[in-house]
Amino acid sequence: MKKTLFALPIALAASLTVLPLQAMAKDKEEAAEVEENDSVPAAQIFIPAPPVGKGQVVFYRKGGLSGAAVACSVHEGGQKVSSLGGGRYFIMVADPGKHEFTVKTEAKDVLALEVEPDETQFVECKIKMGFMVGRPDIRPSTEATFRGMKKFKLVDDDDMGPAPGALRSADLAALKAAAKPAAAN
Repeated sequence: MKKTLFALPIALAASLTVLPLQAMAKDKEEAAEVEENDSVPAAQIFIPAPPVGKGQVVFYRKGGLSGAAVACSVHEGGQKVSSLGGGRYFIMVADPGKHEFTVKTEAKDVLALEVEPDETQFVECKIKMGFMVGRPDIRPSTEATFRGMKKFKLVDDDDMGPAPGALRSADLAALKAAAKPAAAN
């Protein structure tokens, strides 16, 4: 009887710990399924040509658990351009010339990039292990690396900042619709 009374609180405490963990795991699985269903294989993502005389940069962050709780928030000139969660991308149209992009958590990383007219460049953001929070790492990449990734989803419009240039979902839809008739000719 004494063993049963002693074991009962331990069993109760264990069940109170395990049940929320199981619910959290199920929530994460369901969220991953939603992300998976809304994502597009990187090889099939429509990337329009930049406007004449302008350049553009495709920023992306591959998915996965590494740094999943920390967004890679891209800034230029002190203004937020957009935040990249895991498995997300966005396209920024920019004037030709030197641009300096920063990402910051407990540490800061800066990428100086020369944007060329009529050219599309690719930039990857990673979140590496940090002391308290993940450390951002932003670096140039290639279209082949981007296209070789599994799946991406366009950043939500509400994750875009006030800085100019980031194409929103409606912008990309209009550019894609305009490109279809031209491709049919």
